[in-house]
Amino acid sequence: MPTLDFHPTGRHFLQIPGPSPVPDRILRAMSYPTIDHRGPEFGALGQRVLKGIAQIFQTKHPVIIYPASGTGAWEAALTNVTSPGDHVLMYETGHFASLWQKMATRLGLKTEFLGLPGMEGWRRGVQAHMIEERLKADTQHAIKAVCVVHNETSTGVTSNILAVRKAIDAAKHPALLMVDSISGLASADYRHDEWGVDVTISGSQKGLMLPPGISFNAVSPKAIEASRTAKMPKAFWAWDEIIEMNKGGYWPYTPSTNLLYGLAEACDMLLAPEHGGLPAVFARHQRWGEGVRAAVRAWGLDIQCADPAVYSPVLTGVMMPEGIDADAVRRVIYERFDCSLGTGLGKAKGKMFRIGHLGDCNDLTLMAALSGCEMGLKLSGVKLAASGVAAAMDFFASHPAPQLMQKAA
Repeated sequence: MPTLDFHPTGRHFLQIPGPSPVPDRILRAMSYPTIDHRGPEFGALGQRVLKGIAQIFQTKHPVIIYPASGTGAWEAALTNVTSPGDHVLMYETGHFASLWQKMATRLGLKTEFLGLPGMEGWRRGVQAHMIEERLKADTQHAIKAVCVVHNETSTGVTSNILAVRKAIDAAKHPALLMVDSISGLASADYRHDEWGVDVTISGSQKGLMLPPGISFNAVSPKAIEASRTAKMPKAFWAWDEIIEMNKGGYWPYTPSTNLLYGLAEACDMLLAPEHGGLPAVFARHQRWGEGVRAAVRAWGLDIQCADPAVYSPVLTGVMMPEGIDADAVRRVIYERFDCSLGTGLGKAKGKMFRIGHLGDCNDLTLMAALSGCEMGLKLSGVKLAASGVAAAMDFFASHPAPQLMQKAA
Protein backbone atom coordinates (compact mmCIF):
# COMPACT_ATOMS: atom_id res chain seq x y z
CA MET A 1 0.00 0.00 0.00
CA PRO A 2 1.57 3.38 -0.95
CA THR A 3 1.92 6.07 1.67
CA LEU A 4 -0.95 8.43 0.92
CA ASP A 5 -0.60 10.86 3.82
CA PHE A 6 2.82 12.03 2.69
CA HIS A 7 2.29 15.78 2.66
CA PRO A 8 3.82 18.05 5.32
CA THR A 9 1.77 19.75 8.04
CA GLY A 10 -1.23 21.71 6.88
CA ARG A 11 -3.41 21.04 3.89
CA HIS A 12 -2.06 20.15 0.47
CA PHE A 13 -3.11 22.67 -2.18
CA LEU A 14 -4.63 20.71 -5.05
CA GLN A 15 -4.88 23.44 -7.69
CA ILE A 16 -4.97 21.28 -10.79
CA PRO A 17 -8.07 21.71 -12.98
CA GLY A 18 -9.48 18.39 -11.79
CA PRO A 19 -9.71 16.17 -9.95
CA SER A 20 -10.69 19.02 -7.67
CA PRO A 21 -10.71 18.95 -3.84
CA VAL A 22 -13.63 16.98 -2.40
CA PRO A 23 -15.61 18.84 0.31
CA ASP A 24 -15.75 17.22 3.74
CA ARG A 25 -19.55 16.90 3.62
CA ILE A 26 -19.31 14.90 0.38
CA LEU A 27 -16.62 12.67 1.87
CA ARG A 28 -18.87 12.04 4.86
CA ALA A 29 -21.82 11.21 2.61
CA MET A 30 -19.67 8.70 0.71
CA SER A 31 -18.81 6.96 3.99
CA TYR A 32 -22.39 5.77 4.53
CA PRO A 33 -22.85 1.97 4.51
CA THR A 34 -23.35 0.40 1.11
CA ILE A 35 -26.95 -0.73 0.57
CA ASP A 36 -28.73 -3.28 -1.63
CA HIS A 37 -28.74 -1.82 -5.14
CA ARG A 38 -32.01 -3.65 -5.81
CA GLY A 39 -33.74 -2.51 -2.62
CA PRO A 40 -36.29 0.28 -2.12
CA GLU A 41 -33.81 2.65 -0.43
CA PHE A 42 -31.57 2.54 -3.46
CA GLY A 43 -34.50 3.22 -5.82
CA ALA A 44 -35.20 6.43 -3.90
CA LEU A 45 -31.49 7.40 -4.06
CA GLY A 46 -31.37 6.70 -7.78
CA GLN A 47 -34.38 8.87 -8.55
CA ARG A 48 -32.97 11.64 -6.38
CA VAL A 49 -29.61 11.79 -8.16
CA LEU A 50 -31.16 11.46 -11.63
CA LYS A 51 -33.44 14.42 -10.92
CA GLY A 52 -30.59 16.49 -9.47
CA ILE A 53 -28.08 15.84 -12.24
CA ALA A 54 -30.68 16.67 -14.90
CA GLN A 55 -31.12 20.08 -13.23
CA ILE A 56 -27.36 20.64 -13.34
CA PHE A 57 -27.24 19.81 -17.07
CA GLN A 58 -30.33 22.04 -17.41
CA THR A 59 -32.24 19.36 -19.27
CA LYS A 60 -35.65 17.72 -19.05
CA HIS A 61 -34.38 14.65 -20.90
CA PRO A 62 -32.50 11.55 -19.65
CA VAL A 63 -29.02 11.71 -18.16
CA ILE A 64 -27.22 8.36 -18.19
CA ILE A 65 -24.79 7.79 -15.30
CA TYR A 66 -21.92 5.34 -15.79
CA PRO A 67 -19.43 3.92 -13.25
CA ALA A 68 -16.60 5.13 -15.49
CA SER A 69 -14.26 8.02 -16.23
CA GLY A 70 -15.00 10.76 -18.73
CA THR A 71 -13.18 8.67 -21.33
CA GLY A 72 -15.85 5.99 -20.89
CA ALA A 73 -18.55 8.59 -21.44
CA TRP A 74 -16.80 9.68 -24.67
CA GLU A 75 -16.98 6.10 -25.93
CA ALA A 76 -20.58 5.70 -24.78
CA ALA A 77 -21.64 8.81 -26.65
CA LEU A 78 -19.98 7.74 -29.90
CA THR A 79 -21.06 4.10 -29.83
CA ASN A 80 -24.72 4.86 -29.15
CA VAL A 81 -25.34 7.18 -32.11
CA THR A 82 -22.94 6.05 -34.86
CA SER A 83 -22.32 3.06 -37.10
CA PRO A 84 -18.93 1.73 -38.25
CA GLY A 85 -17.45 3.98 -40.92
CA ASP A 86 -19.67 6.97 -40.16
CA HIS A 87 -18.19 10.41 -40.86
CA VAL A 88 -17.87 12.68 -37.81
CA LEU A 89 -16.63 16.28 -37.81
CA MET A 90 -14.52 17.18 -34.78
CA TYR A 91 -12.92 20.49 -33.81
CA GLU A 92 -9.43 20.79 -32.32
CA THR A 93 -9.18 23.19 -29.39
CA GLY A 94 -6.61 21.31 -27.33
CA HIS A 95 -5.31 18.02 -25.99
CA PHE A 96 -8.64 16.56 -24.92
CA ALA A 97 -10.31 17.32 -28.26
CA SER A 98 -7.36 15.46 -29.82
CA LEU A 99 -7.80 12.46 -27.53
CA TRP A 100 -11.51 12.26 -28.33
CA GLN A 101 -10.68 12.33 -32.04
CA LYS A 102 -8.11 9.56 -31.54
CA MET A 103 -10.74 7.44 -29.80
CA ALA A 104 -13.27 7.99 -32.59
CA THR A 105 -10.69 6.85 -35.14
CA ARG A 106 -9.90 3.73 -33.12
CA LEU A 107 -13.61 2.90 -32.99
CA GLY A 108 -13.67 2.76 -36.79
CA LEU A 109 -15.24 6.14 -37.49
CA LYS A 110 -14.07 8.41 -40.30
CA THR A 111 -12.93 11.52 -38.45
CA GLU A 112 -12.35 14.95 -39.92
CA PHE A 113 -10.48 17.36 -37.65
CA LEU A 114 -11.09 21.09 -38.16
CA GLY A 115 -9.12 23.81 -36.42
CA LEU A 116 -6.74 26.73 -36.68
CA PRO A 117 -3.11 25.82 -37.44
CA GLY A 118 -0.44 25.07 -34.83
CA MET A 119 -0.67 26.52 -31.32
CA GLU A 120 -3.06 29.22 -32.55
CA GLY A 121 -5.91 26.72 -32.48
CA TRP A 122 -5.07 25.83 -28.89
CA ARG A 123 -5.32 29.46 -27.77
CA ARG A 124 -8.80 30.17 -29.11
CA GLY A 125 -12.27 28.66 -28.96
CA VAL A 126 -14.24 26.82 -31.61
CA GLN A 127 -14.60 28.90 -34.78
CA ALA A 128 -18.26 28.20 -35.50
CA HIS A 129 -18.10 29.70 -39.01
CA MET A 130 -15.62 26.98 -40.03
CA ILE A 131 -18.13 24.33 -38.97
CA GLU A 132 -20.94 26.10 -40.85
CA GLU A 133 -18.87 26.32 -44.04
CA ARG A 134 -17.89 22.65 -43.86
CA LEU A 135 -21.46 21.49 -43.27
CA LYS A 136 -22.78 23.61 -46.15
CA ALA A 137 -20.28 21.83 -48.40
CA ASP A 138 -21.60 18.45 -47.22
CA THR A 139 -24.60 18.46 -49.53
CA GLN A 140 -25.05 14.68 -49.24
CA HIS A 141 -25.24 14.93 -45.41
CA ALA A 142 -22.52 12.33 -44.98
CA ILE A 143 -21.42 13.91 -41.69
CA LYS A 144 -23.40 12.27 -38.88
CA ALA A 145 -22.16 14.28 -35.89
CA VAL A 146 -20.26 17.42 -34.92
CA CYS A 147 -18.08 16.93 -31.83
CA VAL A 148 -16.69 19.88 -29.85
CA VAL A 149 -15.23 20.49 -26.38
CA HIS A 150 -17.00 23.06 -24.21
CA ASN A 151 -14.25 23.81 -21.69
CA GLU A 152 -10.86 22.61 -22.94
CA THR A 153 -9.03 21.63 -19.75
CA SER A 154 -5.62 21.65 -21.43
CA THR A 155 -5.80 25.27 -22.56
CA GLY A 156 -8.23 27.28 -20.42
CA VAL A 157 -10.59 28.05 -23.32
CA THR A 158 -14.41 27.87 -23.00
CA SER A 159 -16.06 27.72 -26.43
CA ASN A 160 -19.42 29.17 -27.39
CA ILE A 161 -21.65 26.12 -27.79
CA LEU A 162 -24.74 28.09 -28.78
CA ALA A 163 -22.76 29.53 -31.71
CA VAL A 164 -21.99 25.98 -32.86
CA ARG A 165 -25.68 25.07 -32.66
CA LYS A 166 -26.56 28.14 -34.74
CA ALA A 167 -23.88 27.21 -37.28
CA ILE A 168 -25.36 23.73 -37.72
CA ASP A 169 -28.85 25.20 -38.07
CA ALA A 170 -27.65 27.86 -40.55
CA ALA A 171 -26.17 25.09 -42.70
CA LYS A 172 -29.53 23.27 -42.53
CA HIS A 173 -27.63 20.11 -41.66
CA PRO A 174 -29.06 17.14 -39.70
CA ALA A 175 -25.81 16.25 -37.90
CA LEU A 176 -26.01 15.60 -34.17
CA LEU A 177 -24.26 18.08 -31.88
CA MET A 178 -22.07 16.27 -29.33
CA VAL A 179 -20.29 18.25 -26.61
CA ASP A 180 -17.63 17.33 -24.05
CA SER A 181 -18.31 19.38 -20.92
CA ILE A 182 -16.27 17.19 -18.59
CA SER A 183 -14.56 20.15 -16.93
CA GLY A 184 -17.21 22.76 -17.71
CA LEU A 185 -20.28 21.25 -16.05
CA ALA A 186 -21.16 22.82 -12.67
CA SER A 187 -18.42 25.47 -13.07
CA ALA A 188 -19.21 27.25 -16.34
CA ASP A 189 -22.71 28.06 -17.55
CA TYR A 190 -24.02 25.09 -19.54
CA ARG A 191 -27.53 24.61 -20.98
CA HIS A 192 -28.05 21.26 -22.66
CA ASP A 193 -31.65 21.85 -23.79
CA GLU A 194 -31.55 25.58 -24.52
CA TRP A 195 -28.38 25.27 -26.62
CA GLY A 196 -29.78 22.38 -28.65
CA VAL A 197 -27.11 19.84 -27.70
CA ASP A 198 -27.86 16.21 -28.57
CA VAL A 199 -25.29 14.46 -26.37
CA THR A 200 -23.33 16.07 -23.53
CA ILE A 201 -20.46 14.17 -21.91
CA SER A 202 -19.25 14.95 -18.40
CA GLY A 203 -17.50 13.50 -15.35
CA SER A 204 -17.62 13.61 -11.59
CA GLN A 205 -14.18 14.94 -10.65
CA LYS A 206 -14.37 18.58 -11.73
CA GLY A 207 -17.14 21.05 -10.89
CA LEU A 208 -19.24 18.35 -9.22
CA MET A 209 -16.46 18.09 -6.58
CA LEU A 210 -16.49 14.28 -6.44
CA PRO A 211 -13.66 11.78 -6.78
CA PRO A 212 -13.15 10.32 -10.27
CA GLY A 213 -15.33 7.33 -11.06
CA ILE A 214 -18.69 8.33 -12.49
CA SER A 215 -19.49 9.95 -15.83
CA PHE A 216 -22.52 11.09 -17.77
CA ASN A 217 -24.28 11.24 -21.12
CA ALA A 218 -27.11 13.80 -21.25
CA VAL A 219 -29.18 12.93 -24.32
CA SER A 220 -31.80 14.61 -26.48
CA PRO A 221 -34.81 12.88 -28.07
CA LYS A 222 -33.02 13.18 -31.43
CA ALA A 223 -29.99 11.34 -30.02
CA ILE A 224 -32.18 8.60 -28.55
CA GLU A 225 -33.88 8.17 -31.92
CA ALA A 226 -30.48 7.90 -33.63
CA SER A 227 -29.40 5.27 -31.10
CA ARG A 228 -32.22 2.97 -32.20
CA THR A 229 -30.66 2.45 -35.64
CA ALA A 230 -26.95 2.93 -34.84
CA LYS A 231 -24.90 -0.19 -35.58
CA MET A 232 -21.76 0.38 -33.51
CA PRO A 233 -21.19 -2.63 -31.18
CA LYS A 234 -22.11 -1.84 -27.58
CA ALA A 235 -23.41 -3.64 -24.53
CA PHE A 236 -22.35 -2.02 -21.25
CA TRP A 237 -22.62 1.46 -22.81
CA ALA A 238 -26.06 0.94 -24.41
CA TRP A 239 -28.53 3.64 -23.42
CA ASP A 240 -31.79 1.71 -23.90
CA GLU A 241 -31.56 -0.68 -20.93
CA ILE A 242 -30.21 2.02 -18.63
CA ILE A 243 -32.95 4.53 -19.49
CA GLU A 244 -35.61 1.89 -18.95
CA MET A 245 -34.31 0.78 -15.52
CA ASN A 246 -33.63 4.38 -14.47
CA LYS A 247 -37.40 4.96 -14.48
CA GLY A 248 -37.49 3.15 -11.14
CA GLY A 249 -34.16 4.55 -9.91
CA TYR A 250 -32.14 1.43 -10.75
CA TRP A 251 -29.40 0.35 -13.16
CA PRO A 252 -28.96 -2.85 -15.21
CA TYR A 253 -25.58 -3.44 -13.53
CA THR A 254 -24.04 -2.79 -10.11
CA PRO A 255 -23.74 1.01 -9.81
CA SER A 256 -21.20 3.03 -7.81
CA THR A 257 -23.40 3.29 -4.73
CA ASN A 258 -21.10 5.34 -2.52
CA LEU A 259 -20.22 7.76 -5.31
CA LEU A 260 -23.94 8.23 -5.87
CA TYR A 261 -24.27 9.19 -2.19
CA GLY A 262 -21.66 11.86 -2.90
CA LEU A 263 -23.43 12.96 -6.08
CA ALA A 264 -26.69 13.43 -4.17
CA GLU A 265 -24.86 15.68 -1.69
CA ALA A 266 -23.13 17.60 -4.51
CA CYS A 267 -26.45 18.26 -6.22
CA ASP A 268 -27.89 19.61 -2.97
CA MET A 269 -24.90 21.95 -2.58
CA LEU A 270 -24.92 23.22 -6.16
CA LEU A 271 -28.68 23.68 -6.49
CA ALA A 272 -29.48 25.12 -3.05
CA PRO A 273 -31.78 28.11 -3.71
CA GLU A 274 -30.82 29.82 -0.46
CA HIS A 275 -27.25 30.05 -1.77
CA GLY A 276 -28.19 31.24 -5.25
CA GLY A 277 -28.29 27.90 -7.09
CA LEU A 278 -26.40 27.47 -10.36
CA PRO A 279 -26.24 31.19 -11.25
CA ALA A 280 -24.28 31.83 -8.04
CA VAL A 281 -21.98 28.88 -8.79
CA PHE A 282 -21.20 30.25 -12.26
CA ALA A 283 -20.66 33.81 -10.94
CA ARG A 284 -18.31 32.51 -8.24
CA HIS A 285 -16.13 30.73 -10.81
CA GLN A 286 -16.06 33.75 -13.11
CA ARG A 287 -14.88 35.93 -10.24
CA TRP A 288 -12.16 33.50 -9.21
CA GLY A 289 -10.92 33.32 -12.79
CA GLU A 290 -10.73 37.11 -13.04
CA GLY A 291 -8.74 37.29 -9.81
CA VAL A 292 -6.22 34.69 -10.97
CA ARG A 293 -5.83 36.37 -14.37
CA ALA A 294 -5.16 39.68 -12.60
CA ALA A 295 -2.18 37.99 -10.95
CA VAL A 296 -0.86 36.56 -14.24
CA ARG A 297 -1.09 39.95 -15.95
CA ALA A 298 0.74 41.63 -13.06
CA TRP A 299 3.54 39.08 -13.38
CA GLY A 300 3.86 40.14 -17.01
CA LEU A 301 3.24 36.61 -18.28
CA ASP A 302 0.97 35.56 -21.14
CA ILE A 303 -2.33 33.80 -20.53
CA GLN A 304 -2.59 30.65 -22.64
CA CYS A 305 -6.06 31.62 -23.90
CA ALA A 306 -5.49 34.50 -26.33
CA ASP A 307 -9.15 35.58 -26.59
CA PRO A 308 -10.61 37.28 -23.49
CA ALA A 309 -14.12 36.49 -24.74
CA VAL A 310 -13.57 32.77 -24.08
CA TYR A 311 -11.47 32.84 -20.89
CA SER A 312 -12.30 29.78 -18.82
CA PRO A 313 -13.82 30.22 -15.36
CA VAL A 314 -12.40 26.78 -14.49
CA LEU A 315 -8.66 27.23 -14.99
CA THR A 316 -6.02 29.63 -16.24
CA GLY A 317 -3.03 28.56 -18.34
CA VAL A 318 0.17 30.48 -17.58
CA MET A 319 2.72 30.69 -20.41
CA MET A 320 6.41 30.63 -19.54
CA PRO A 321 9.02 32.92 -21.14
CA GLU A 322 11.29 31.43 -23.81
CA GLY A 323 13.90 29.16 -22.24
CA ILE A 324 11.94 28.41 -19.05
CA ASP A 325 10.70 24.83 -18.55
CA ALA A 326 7.20 25.06 -17.09
CA ASP A 327 7.45 21.57 -15.61
CA ALA A 328 10.61 22.53 -13.72
CA VAL A 329 8.75 25.53 -12.28
CA ARG A 330 5.85 23.29 -11.28
CA ARG A 331 8.26 20.93 -9.56
CA VAL A 332 9.73 23.76 -7.46
CA ILE A 333 6.26 24.94 -6.44
CA TYR A 334 5.24 21.39 -5.51
CA GLU A 335 8.36 20.48 -3.57
CA ARG A 336 8.82 23.79 -1.75
CA PHE A 337 5.23 24.88 -1.16
CA ASP A 338 3.08 21.71 -1.31
CA CYS A 339 0.96 23.00 -4.19
CA SER A 340 0.00 20.86 -7.20
CA LEU A 341 -0.52 22.64 -10.52
CA GLY A 342 -1.61 21.23 -13.87
CA THR A 343 1.07 20.39 -16.42
CA GLY A 344 1.10 21.49 -20.03
CA LEU A 345 -0.26 18.74 -22.29
CA GLY A 346 0.41 17.81 -25.91
CA LYS A 347 1.60 20.80 -27.92
CA ALA A 348 1.82 22.87 -24.73
CA LYS A 349 4.10 20.43 -22.85
CA GLY A 350 6.81 22.34 -20.99
CA LYS A 351 5.49 25.69 -22.21
CA MET A 352 2.83 26.43 -19.60
CA PHE A 353 1.27 25.34 -16.34
CA ARG A 354 -2.38 25.44 -15.35
CA ILE A 355 -3.96 26.88 -12.21
CA GLY A 356 -7.34 25.37 -11.35
CA HIS A 357 -9.92 27.64 -9.71
CA LEU A 358 -12.95 25.41 -9.45
CA GLY A 359 -15.12 23.57 -6.98
CA ASP A 360 -14.37 23.60 -3.27
CA CYS A 361 -12.09 26.62 -2.89
CA ASN A 362 -12.32 30.27 -1.87
CA ASP A 363 -10.41 33.54 -2.13
CA LEU A 364 -7.81 32.56 0.45
CA THR A 365 -7.28 29.15 -1.16
CA LEU A 366 -6.44 30.92 -4.40
CA MET A 367 -4.30 33.53 -2.65
CA ALA A 368 -2.23 30.74 -1.11
CA ALA A 369 -1.85 29.00 -4.47
CA LEU A 370 -0.83 32.26 -6.17
CA SER A 371 1.70 32.93 -3.39
CA GLY A 372 3.24 29.52 -4.03
CA CYS A 373 3.32 30.25 -7.76
CA GLU A 374 4.96 33.65 -7.28
CA MET A 375 7.65 32.29 -4.97
CA GLY A 376 8.28 29.33 -7.27
CA LEU A 377 8.55 31.56 -10.36
CA LYS A 378 11.12 33.75 -8.62
CA LEU A 379 13.11 30.73 -7.43
CA SER A 380 13.08 29.41 -11.00
CA GLY A 381 14.62 32.60 -12.37
CA VAL A 382 11.51 34.01 -14.03
CA LYS A 383 11.64 37.81 -14.13
CA LEU A 384 8.30 39.16 -12.97
CA ALA A 385 7.01 42.65 -13.83
CA ALA A 386 5.21 43.08 -10.49
CA SER A 387 3.55 41.12 -7.70
CA GLY A 388 0.66 39.02 -8.94
CA VAL A 389 -0.22 38.24 -5.33
CA ALA A 390 -0.77 41.93 -4.60
CA ALA A 391 -2.84 42.32 -7.77
CA ALA A 392 -5.07 39.37 -6.84
CA MET A 393 -5.45 40.68 -3.29
CA ASP A 394 -6.56 44.03 -4.66
CA PHE A 395 -9.03 42.36 -7.01
CA PHE A 396 -10.64 40.13 -4.40
CA ALA A 397 -10.77 42.92 -1.82
CA SER A 398 -12.38 45.38 -4.23
CA HIS A 399 -14.76 42.84 -5.83
CA PRO A 400 -16.60 41.15 -2.95
CA ALA A 401 -18.48 37.96 -3.72
CA PRO A 402 -22.14 38.81 -4.48
CA GLN A 403 -23.38 35.60 -2.82
CA LEU A 404 -22.13 33.75 0.24
CA MET A 405 -20.84 30.26 -0.52
CA GLN A 406 -22.48 27.22 1.00
CA LYS A 407 -20.49 25.60 3.76
CA ALA A 408 -18.48 22.73 2.28
CA ALA A 409 -17.35 21.19 5.55
